Amino acid sequence: MNAFALPDLPILEALPALKDALDTHCNVILHAPPGAGKSTVVPLALLEAAWLSGKILMLEPRRLAARAVATRMASMLGEPVGKRVGFRTRLETRVSASTRLEVVTEGILTRMLQSDASLQGIGCVIFDEFHERSLNADLGLALTLECQQGLREDLRILVMSATLDAKAIGKVLTDAPLVSAAGKSFKVHTHHLAKRPALSDELHMANVVRMALKNHGGDILCFLPGAAEIRRVQRALESGGLEGARVLPLYGELDPAAQDAALNPLRGGQRKVVLATSIAETSLTIEGIRVVVDSGLRRYSEFDPTTGMSRLVTGKVSQAAADQRRGRAGRLSEGDCYRLWSEGTQATLEAHSPPEILHADLSPLALELACWGSEAKNLAWIDPPPPAPLAQATDLLKGLGAIDAVGRISEHGKKLAPLGMHPRLSHMLLAARALSAERLACDLAAVLSERDVLRAAPGARDADVRLRAAVMRGDKRDLHPGLSVDERALSRAKRTAQLWQRDFVHASRDAADPDKAAGILLALAYPDRIGRSRGRDGRYLLANGRGAHFAEPQALAKSEFIIAAELDGTEREARIFLAAPIGLEDLERHFAPLIVEHAEIRWDEREGAIRARRERRLGAVVLASGELAAPDPDAMLREALSGLRSAGIAALPWTRDLRQWQARVELLRRLEVPSPAPWPDLSDAGLLARLEEWAAAWMEGIRRRDHFAKFNLAEALKAQLNHAQSVILRDEAPTHFVVPSGSSIAIDYLDENPSVSVRLQELFGLKTTPAVAKGRMSLLLKMLSPAGRPVQITRDLVSFWDRGYHEVKKDLKGRYPKHYWPDDPHTAQPTRRARPR
Repeated sequence: MNAFALPDLPILEALPALKDALDTHCNVILHAPPGAGKSTVVPLALLEAAWLSGKILMLEPRRLAARAVATRMASMLGEPVGKRVGFRTRLETRVSASTRLEVVTEGILTRMLQSDASLQGIGCVIFDEFHERSLNADLGLALTLECQQGLREDLRILVMSATLDAKAIGKVLTDAPLVSAAGKSFKVHTHHLAKRPALSDELHMANVVRMALKNHGGDILCFLPGAAEIRRVQRALESGGLEGARVLPLYGELDPAAQDAALNPLRGGQRKVVLATSIAETSLTIEGIRVVVDSGLRRYSEFDPTTGMSRLVTGKVSQAAADQRRGRAGRLSEGDCYRLWSEGTQATLEAHSPPEILHADLSPLALELACWGSEAKNLAWIDPPPPAPLAQATDLLKGLGAIDAVGRISEHGKKLAPLGMHPRLSHMLLAARALSAERLACDLAAVLSERDVLRAAPGARDADVRLRAAVMRGDKRDLHPGLSVDERALSRAKRTAQLWQRDFVHASRDAADPDKAAGILLALAYPDRIGRSRGRDGRYLLANGRGAHFAEPQALAKSEFIIAAELDGTEREARIFLAAPIGLEDLERHFAPLIVEHAEIRWDEREGAIRARRERRLGAVVLASGELAAPDPDAMLREALSGLRSAGIAALPWTRDLRQWQARVELLRRLEVPSPAPWPDLSDAGLLARLEEWAAAWMEGIRRRDHFAKFNLAEALKAQLNHAQSVILRDEAPTHFVVPSGSSIAIDYLDENPSVSVRLQELFGLKTTPAVAKGRMSLLLKMLSPAGRPVQITRDLVSFWDRGYHEVKKDLKGRYPKHYWPDDPHTAQPTRRARPR
């Protein structure tokens, strides 16, 4: 190593300061812009450090970058990969006994820590491109820091970043010195070319690429959000106007040979147009790039704790990511960057992309924390896991049997974690052994983990996952017109499945019927997405309570029960992309612990009746139901009262007499007329508040809203008064008042003030205003003319006789001359007739 000459890159100037920092500190932060050489030069420069007692482990956020960086460093040493420099990813490993520098994807570090918490044999862990803030990088840093603090004080941690957020990293690396390196980049001319509304994004990019090929030399790097957009732009470009250039895609799902073709120069100096996802933003060196065309978009997975589902989101890049992309055009000489958005839009972009931990499905993280034996709150996080998604992830792990009720890892959970896939799929693989369907489970896990192996013409998409499993087995007979096999995606999925089969499959072939077992296996992975048809338009209710539907006509929509393995939760009803059918018998057999049988007795507001049924439920999905032969009387009473509460007191059979009785009691209660016991609150609000107390005994036989008419309201109400109160009510709030003429006049208690309506002549001789409630309330006297029309209303009879009567007499005597109109009403004889006898 001493004789090895490091390439002349800007990072060389920072190496002395970096080495000094690592000599005296266990944690160091290195900030170096793109193109400085940090990913390849720094690890090699540290191999001969005096403090290094073992390997250097360097983390890369992507498999492609890990392989490319390791290959580049090995070539700098003049060795093949796997000697002093090797790499390890989920799909490929190139290491040997002589490997001293190992480049790994970020999840590999977590596996190493779980198997050996002290990281014996590792002297330094380098987190490269840490600004991307992947979930695995954040978890790996948190676990490595705990390893360092508790077991390995000598372990060095180096965090390297191109667009550094020093304040954020400083939250956990509080004493780490910051070493900065200058970059070597040439001027990049930036052009903003927002598209016309009528033009698609792909055609706009193709047009800009053709223009760049004519106006500039060198190769072109285009950034697009995903593989689908890359394929569409590739087709648009290959239709003409390429000026002899070759179009090459670059994304994570490509095989290594195709990735290498995009990274390496073409023979004979042929120009190339590389169509890449954000995978090409950092770490990778693509020689010959002079022009960048940036769509300004990225695609990422976002978890919604409300729905419990993840969905792919296409959004704008951050300003930091846009600068990273632009910098690709200025590595070797002056270049140009075409941004397909306006300058005004540029100012609205976020400074940095949000860390993945804030929007990802946290189930894998929760499983790793359970294996580690520590709660999230006890680790050092730059951004701690959000509580709601973390709680939902914990609930899922409990449902899969990976952790116990208090969050401790189970034996089953210990088997899931090392598999390196989502806990749902790991659980499915382990459970497949009991079904003799291990090969099928590996195929399904690969289909769900990788890009779809089938391509569909518009309107021809088939969501049946069994078709994909058949294609994985080499059976393409059931593919209908409009479906074709994506050979590249199929090759990758088969490769992934074979890796898992190597570890899990014991039998030469599965004994289970794949068409039947597919649904059972998917249900084991996604028990919360078992769905039952709602009987119309391919719509289903899932066990988690969400609705889901097929957006296009599907043969699967004829199935009563399905498992929705892949769906998008953006709408009120999620769209189902991949699913499989399952029979009721299989649900009953394999998911018995999840099935709850209970009697449901509830008031159905829509039907206006008590619904008494026995149901077998798997979550929100009703598997079977029927009428209860002998429903619990207490539950029936409770729901009948609930129905009455919902309908309101007015739904009972009130008569005017009962309303008068109610008002009489309320008057005595309001005026606090003395009673041996407190007067009950019999107002509508009071009755409604105490339904169980007074109405329960009278609810027998009431099952429907129309049964309320049979309620014995009179007896129920009168039972609320004791005998003494009934006597007081009779005497102090009488139903009638006997006037001087001898007539018994009904008192109206429904008025705001209790009142009597009586002909004026019948009151002659009455000297004071009558009162009720032990004199606390005077009656309102509504005096009527001989024809029964109101002529005076008063609560002060004395004043009326003295003053008001003579005015009324003048008016009425002229209209009713045959009637009796005495001069002195105090001594006059009352009469019910026109004149006294």
